[in-house]
Amino acid sequence: MATAPKPSRRRNRAFAASVAALALGGTALAEIPVSAAAKPRGHDVSSHQKKVNWSSAKAKGARFVYVKATESTTYRNPYFGQQYNGSREAGLIRGAYHFALPHRSSGKTQARYFVNNGGGWRADGWTLPPALDIEYNPYDRKRKCYGLSDSAMVGWIKSFSDEVKRLTGRRPVIYTTTHWWKTCTGDSAAFGDHALWLARYDAGGAGELPAGWKYWTIWQYDNGSGSLPGDQNLFNGSTNRLKRFAKG
Repeated sequence: MATAPKPSRRRNRAFAASVAALALGGTALAEIPVSAAAKPRGHDVSSHQKKVNWSSAKAKGARFVYVKATESTTYRNPYFGQQYNGSREAGLIRGAYHFALPHRSSGKTQARYFVNNGGGWRADGWTLPPALDIEYNPYDRKRKCYGLSDSAMVGWIKSFSDEVKRLTGRRPVIYTTTHWWKTCTGDSAAFGDHALWLARYDAGGAGELPAGWKYWTIWQYDNGSGSLPGDQNLFNGSTNRLKRFAKG
């Protein structure tokens, strides 16, 4: 694995959009979709946002944030401390996410690395459950599913989830797109007990869900052009429900 900084999810999804534009709904949205305007707003950040002005983000409406912690087992976000702790100090509910590279090592191995480098969870009402970011391979367009079969990918995700559950007591939130899920897991219905963080950039809504889910918990509706640093998200519920979701 190269030691250079890893690409942001914005760049990762730029590739995903090139092969699955219909699934992602075309262009990103600068404004909150009218149908979801009352839902708690959030965002997600990585090293590409560097040092975030958290008081400004909260003043602009942020109520929660996911911070990239790790990728594979060789990378940790160098801004993780400022982003993760700074957001909490500003009064945001925050959580950590891991960018998966399933061809590099097992799900269990990457889950351990993630939890040991920021992906933990506490029932304090301020910590979102750990999240798994799994999407098209940003490093090899010919192996967009990382060279894994549908069944092998499902097994990898299950291994990651089981280890996160064992170490933290929570199942990870799964971030993905419906197109990726259909393409790389065969539209597996095995993870309906996990919260879904769905990426789709369409004013019409989150659209079709992957198999196994009846609703989304977080919807990423914009990939970087909104008012909050990083990607723009909405939580599917009230602020009180968001707090209960964090507390578990």
